[in-house]
Amino acid sequence: MDECDSITTENCMLKDVCSDLEKDIRKLEHANEILKCEKLKVDEKTLILYEDLGKLKEPLSKREETLNTNLSKLESESLQLKQKIESLVCENHQLLERLKKAESNLNANRRWNSSSEALK
Repeated sequence: MDECDSITTENCMLKDVCSDLEKDIRKLEHANEILKCEKLKVDEKTLILYEDLGKLKEPLSKREETLNTNLSKLESESLQLKQKIESLVCENHQLLERLKKAESNLNANRRWNSSSEALK
């Protein structure tokens, strides 16, 4: 009987181990189901975010195109203004030269007038 008792005891221990393993398997399967559900939620959120990103890309590219167009216009206007400034600086220089010449002529006329009046 010792051998039979030993086998029975070992069988009971194996049944307990199997029972514990089955409990662990059920826990792992439950945890696996929870993780699958969470993964589905994450996948859904990822898909929603991807769709939202696609919706945002189009307006951003339109904005970028508008900004590039405006930048080109501003660069063109800036170039025109630079040219106008250069033209005005040149004109101002010419006016200063004319002013100097007029002042020189005025001084010369004053001297001539003074000398011709002195001659009278």
